[in-house]
Amino acid sequence: MDLFVSTLTERPELARDLFGMPTSWPEFMLNDPIADLYYAVATTAYPEFVLVATLDGRLAAKALSVPLPLGEDPLPAGGWDDVVRRAWRARLRGDRPDAVSAIEISIRPDLLGQGLSAVMLARLREQAAGLGFTELLAPVRPNAKHLEPWTPMSEYAWRTRDDGLPHDPWLRVHVRAGGVIDRVAPRSMVIPGTLDEWRRWTGLPFDRPGRLEVPGALSPVHVDLEADHAVYVEPNVWVRHALR
Repeated sequence: MDLFVSTLTERPELARDLFGMPTSWPEFMLNDPIADLYYAVATTAYPEFVLVATLDGRLAAKALSVPLPLGEDPLPAGGWDDVVRRAWRARLRGDRPDAVSAIEISIRPDLLGQGLSAVMLARLREQAAGLGFTELLAPVRPNAKHLEPWTPMSEYAWRTRDDGLPHDPWLRVHVRAGGVIDRVAPRSMVIPGTLDEWRRWTGLPFDRPGRLEVPGALSPVHVDLEADHAVYVEPNVWVRHALR
């Protein structure tokens, strides 16, 4: 496979195609209200942290990361949302980042299952090291967890196979690349919406209160009929990649 990977700094003409590339993300995942603090400026403020891969001239994959100040703080319970907020706040204040976190690795759906995720993760590690960082952090969204939405992430994240590698395929890719599972981020992404918005995002009726299983969600969605809203709180798994 003749895959060409570069940064957006090197290939700025791909910025216009970056968010038009088809992905396998569920619709509701595209509605995290914190996301605009990153994606609205990703191509202009952080082009050296955005990797793009082309195959036969077409965008095939992307890997996005962001620098942020972390200091000696433990990896935050707020996971992905917290990373985006810290990076946004640091950019406004002019604070110097001392860490870098992955934001997203996405593969074009017709190319899934060909090992491109591992390639993009390896290149993301190389890029972070080249920019002077000693560690790449990642609030990982385990890609088979949606098959077990009622299983606590604190149980799922540490499950292993007979060979000692993680049970989850995406966590397994990270560990094989040199990552170490650190802890669970219990509220990594928080996605609220009205009942009508959730109906539009999922095609489900949202007509009963309580915890609702939604296809693609890693945990049940909390539904409140009287308040006319539902809230999804997604747990992720923090993985540390030492680069030196």
